[in-house]
Amino acid sequence: MKFPIVRQVALASTRAALLVALSCAAQNAAPTPQSSAAQQPQQKQSSGGQVIFSRSRDENGDTTSQAASAAKAPAIHMASEPTAEDSDRRAITFTAMDLDVHLRTAARRLDARALLTVRNDGPAPLTRIPLQISSALNWERVRIDGKDISVSVATLNSDTDHTGQLHEAAVPLAAPLAPGKTVRLDVTYSGVIAPSAQRLIALGTPQEVAVRSDWDEISVPFTGLRGFGNVVWYPVSSVPVILGDGARLFTEVGEHKLRLSGAHFLVRLTVEFPYGDAPTVAVIDGIAVPLAIASQGAFDPAADGVATATLDRPEIGFEAPSLFVAQRKAHAGPNFTAWTLPDNEVAIQAWISAANAVTPFLADWLGRTPRAQLTLLDLPDPDDAPFETGILLAASLHESSAESLNGAMVHALTHAWMPSPRAWVNEGVATFMGTLWVEKRHGRDSALGVLEASRAALALEEPPSPGESPGQPIAQAIAPVYYRTKAAYLFWMLRDLIGDDALSQVFRDYAPSQDTAPVVGPGAMPGAGQLEDLLLKAASVAGKDRSWFFADWIDADKGLPDLTIEDVFSEPAQSGTWLVAVNLANAGFAAAEVPVTARAGKTTVTDRVFIPARGKAVHRMLLMGKPTQIEMNDGVVPEVQASVHLKDLDRAPDTTPQPPQQPGAMTPPPIPMTSKPIRP
Repeated sequence: MKFPIVRQVALASTRAALLVALSCAAQNAAPTPQSSAAQQPQQKQSSGGQVIFSRSRDENGDTTSQAASAAKAPAIHMASEPTAEDSDRRAITFTAMDLDVHLRTAARRLDARALLTVRNDGPAPLTRIPLQISSALNWERVRIDGKDISVSVATLNSDTDHTGQLHEAAVPLAAPLAPGKTVRLDVTYSGVIAPSAQRLIALGTPQEVAVRSDWDEISVPFTGLRGFGNVVWYPVSSVPVILGDGARLFTEVGEHKLRLSGAHFLVRLTVEFPYGDAPTVAVIDGIAVPLAIASQGAFDPAADGVATATLDRPEIGFEAPSLFVAQRKAHAGPNFTAWTLPDNEVAIQAWISAANAVTPFLADWLGRTPRAQLTLLDLPDPDDAPFETGILLAASLHESSAESLNGAMVHALTHAWMPSPRAWVNEGVATFMGTLWVEKRHGRDSALGVLEASRAALALEEPPSPGESPGQPIAQAIAPVYYRTKAAYLFWMLRDLIGDDALSQVFRDYAPSQDTAPVVGPGAMPGAGQLEDLLLKAASVAGKDRSWFFADWIDADKGLPDLTIEDVFSEPAQSGTWLVAVNLANAGFAAAEVPVTARAGKTTVTDRVFIPARGKAVHRMLLMGKPTQIEMNDGVVPEVQASVHLKDLDRAPDTTPQPPQQPGAMTPPPIPMTSKPIRP
């Protein structure tokens, strides 16, 4: 469509004015501490206005764009190889991010300006700051203290982005940045973010599976940018890692989340969309934010529309910041809002029914009402891989079985009840509540079977001894097998130690706003958060010394216990009772308190026994009848090997006639009939 010249000028002027306002707002919101001399040029620039992005339409009706300041900025030149080193990348901690993000959904384009505060957490002064973005984006300008900096940009092979590569700018510093000191950078970058499954296809993943896993993109109906580990749409500093190299990628993602925990995070979002295609929902960093739609048609009824949103988080949690903008219809449910595609309008009723089914269970354990509202966001394809962060669950909201949806809603709604900034609380409690729901529906053995399915992976990750590796103390855990699996085990153990009522009261008393993200930086030591304090208080009230549990399982990572039943001695006592003495040993570096059960026919006696780290314990029990079996641990305490131990004792000889054996045949040993793992 062609526009009259006057209308073209008016349209371009309106957009330029809008972007000038956004640029000035980002610049004035968090001014950089500078001397008056250094501030002078910036003040003049702000008073006159600076157009970072300008747009207009030419005489043929085509959209044109230009970075007005590009001609004045020093060259951003590509380097044949990176100049930054891994030690530089590991030293960087972001303490504040102020992002001005402009999405042009029809062009799949992102233009951004970021004011970054970074701290040197390394042992030596830094002469450069390595900053990385997706290889789909390009660096345009870097400034420090109001001065343009010439930088070299290298391409890194790293699967932390869906393209399999990052663009790294090595920003030189005028003076070395000492350990513990900070510097502020002003950067702009832009590019087109389209779907890319290159990193998965390179591993041999079928294309259809790869595309449904790496679905990040910018488009008119749906924009989904999941952040570091999927698409790096904001500046980061990371060590390059490749998928298939063990767990290094997931470890690097965890390190990134940990180093970003506690940072101030501010996003001003502008979305430019075609006429009639306004987005209806925006979710930034897992939080649904109001969208303000500017009036369309003031100068032309077919002009592109503009929507804006803002999120200001004083302290980000253990998350990779994400950004979603979509055209969806809102449906209110119990403690959640679901944003659906037309195809799933009817299916959402099944999700509402699931939420209604599990809400009384969650309220009984966690409190009458949740602390936040959950957001459900319908993904474009029914086969898209689900994604969750904070109080957002992005998944295909199609209809499924009640059993499946109930389990999904228990986990997701737990985040709404306890939206903690700390990974082991946020994910650990949600995983724990999921297993409790299984227990409620199918019994304790089924719930412990869910945990057992992940125990082997945890045992492989744990250090053989504290001397060989510090492992991952639960408050500083960066691997999902720790902050999900081990954390869920911890809550099961605490449940046995202090009881359901006391643990439930801890959850009810917990205040996420008063809990703090892990402290990182030079010489930082993990401090006890609010939940640890509440648990310690509850354990003390129980009247027993539980300090060993906090020392071995929460404050430090001492690996897993390695328990055995060494010997069992029994003898008749009186009146048909037998005295049983059980010798237990722990070859691990973590102490444990486990149930020990003696069985004689239908009679059982169970006691809890404490077994110290690298130590032994002798426990005596009185049992009605001659003991036939001893069981130690029922699967609640994770161990290096199997977490259930059975020892069969002497029984009366079997007089059942046996078939004749062939000459030379060997009789196989009897196999104990049990469905539980056996470890003699």
